[in-house]
Amino acid sequence: MVSSTPARGASNGNAAEGRVGQLLQIACRLFATRGYDGTSLRDIAEEAQITKAALYYHFPNKEALYQQILAENLETLTTRVREAIEHADSAPEKVRTFMLTSADVYAEDPHAWVAGSNAFWSGMGAANRAAMVKRRDKYERLLRACIVEGIAAGEFRKVDPALTGRLLLSTLNQLTRWHSPEGRLTPRQVIEQYLDIILRGLQSSASGQG
Repeated sequence: MVSSTPARGASNGNAAEGRVGQLLQIACRLFATRGYDGTSLRDIAEEAQITKAALYYHFPNKEALYQQILAENLETLTTRVREAIEHADSAPEKVRTFMLTSADVYAEDPHAWVAGSNAFWSGMGAANRAAMVKRRDKYERLLRACIVEGIAAGEFRKVDPALTGRLLLSTLNQLTRWHSPEGRLTPRQVIEQYLDIILRGLQSSASGQG
């Protein structure tokens, strides 16, 4: 007979994963509100009500902790967006889906987004930053591919895909600077209005879209 009770090792592993997840969540919030330079491992340990030595057990230094936050957040964002645009039929719809899904990810965990966007360039050494840039580029290339597809299909004007992608992404990144959760519009509603303006400007005269 197989016992339904988890083995001791499995239980300990789940507990450790839960503790790491809690530490990452606390660190993410502090990095978002205080910045990378304004947050110390002592701050994180005190917030988690553990000793600094216990924090070192999971993370050797602040950079390693921050790197894991960025890696997990970027992986989640890229996966969510990729899966969403697979169900869109046209390039304009893919761009819209990319942006709205990104807005939803931001709305679900603003601290995660802010922690990455505010401290990306100051929070890591050159080698780790290069690794994170590669992850970020995977996300951005998804959007650029949608724009290229739209140009090839005659749905978009012959614009510069890289510049157009940066324009679209800037609307997401600016949300962190001014959007209030208590405001009248959700992040998705804000991005929907931006898209109505930008996609109309991208539209090819031959596409016949209204």
